[in-house]
Amino acid sequence: MDNFFSRDITLLTGLDKARLLKDELNIHTYEDLLKHYPFRYEDRSRLVTIISLTPTTSSVQLQGYVTKLEKIDKGKKKLVAQFKDQTGQLQLVWFHNFSWIIKKIRPNVLYRIWGKPIFLPQGPIQIMHPEVCFIEAYQKKKDNLLPLYHATEKLKRHQLDTKGIACLQKKLLGQLCTTIEETLPNYLLRRYQLFSLKEAFQNIHFPNDESVLRQARRRLKFEELFYIQLKLLKQKQIYSTKQNGKVFNDLSLFNAFYHHHLPFHLTDGQKQAIKEIYRDIRSGKQMNRLLQGDVGSGKTIVAFLAMLMVVSSKVQVAVMAPTEILAHQHFERFRVFAQHLNLNIALLTGSTKKKEREHTLYRLKVGLLPIVVGTHALLSDAVVFNELGFFIIDEQHRFGVAQRAGLLIKNQVYAPHILIMTATPIPRTLAMTFYGDLDLSTIYELPSGRKPIKTQHY
Repeated sequence: MDNFFSRDITLLTGLDKARLLKDELNIHTYEDLLKHYPFRYEDRSRLVTIISLTPTTSSVQLQGYVTKLEKIDKGKKKLVAQFKDQTGQLQLVWFHNFSWIIKKIRPNVLYRIWGKPIFLPQGPIQIMHPEVCFIEAYQKKKDNLLPLYHATEKLKRHQLDTKGIACLQKKLLGQLCTTIEETLPNYLLRRYQLFSLKEAFQNIHFPNDESVLRQARRRLKFEELFYIQLKLLKQKQIYSTKQNGKVFNDLSLFNAFYHHHLPFHLTDGQKQAIKEIYRDIRSGKQMNRLLQGDVGSGKTIVAFLAMLMVVSSKVQVAVMAPTEILAHQHFERFRVFAQHLNLNIALLTGSTKKKEREHTLYRLKVGLLPIVVGTHALLSDAVVFNELGFFIIDEQHRFGVAQRAGLLIKNQVYAPHILIMTATPIPRTLAMTFYGDLDLSTIYELPSGRKPIKTQHY
């Protein structure tokens, strides 16, 4: 299958059209073409009558007879056909390339037409450049849902409009019979009642009805998410077996703050998250944990208590936020907590003044600054830690994999522990799919006295 999918599109289309597909749609291989899915489908299974048409009607399918065909040479040349059904009549109009229409259409023969009706201020309803199909030819067709593909104006000028692309898809699908191999094991196909890969490709492009189209989409979506999750789980396994993390056992600062300076009682969810974090940093393997909880659920205090588990061992913590506003908010909150323990904490962003920045960078390098809060500025090569043992990322969806890797390389001796926080509600199944390389901690309840948070979609 790999060899088939990787074949150059030239083998299917010829050199000139292949160049156009490559330049205009970035379609280079058979796989690229197969995965150029329709963006919409036109329902050709439903017939309407002329009398039911309104100015807001979109493209429709009508059945009736052409009673008159007239070529008009005055002004802008055009071909006009009078079309009628049992409820009324309208005009079919072509403005160019209509010589083949004259040869094709015959009066008093039953046709099906497809197009968008236009209501003129004065005069009859018109359909410009309709598709016309002889009824016997239409009855031989099996496709009730016609696929529509994205195509550029340049492609359309070279007969690679939605019809041209559909023809290429049919030609390519005709070669799948003995070539394509299944990419999912049979037990998964049976368990989840999934189409085969061949059936999915066939019915995503040329479905007979909505039911098979839904099944084709379900199969292709399942496969995409399945392999995303499989890749993430593989990464997680690699991390857990190869990425050694430092063990932190000193809880002196944690206990001092927890028993003497904690400003409120923790919820059960916060306590459970702290237990899970403590278990991770004592495991000898790098922690990769996602902490999620709604706004006001108390993620910040959990993060600070996690910092204390590490700082007690004379290593450093970095907190990275996506914006300067959020970085300032975290800095102010952590600074209030840190004052109780006489811990130094600094803020490092793109707008930090040069003198203050140099002072912060020096203290980080020599190990005099245990906690730093910042933005992408923390990723700069100029930021050198004495020993970065733990970093926290807020709002993970605002950062990419490269940003996370940029902090990991700040410690070449061992892999720093990672805690990622998000206030975006993520269902557990979705979190397992897109954050499969992370362990998950969720704070469900709000601290006592907090007003409930309403999350709404508009």
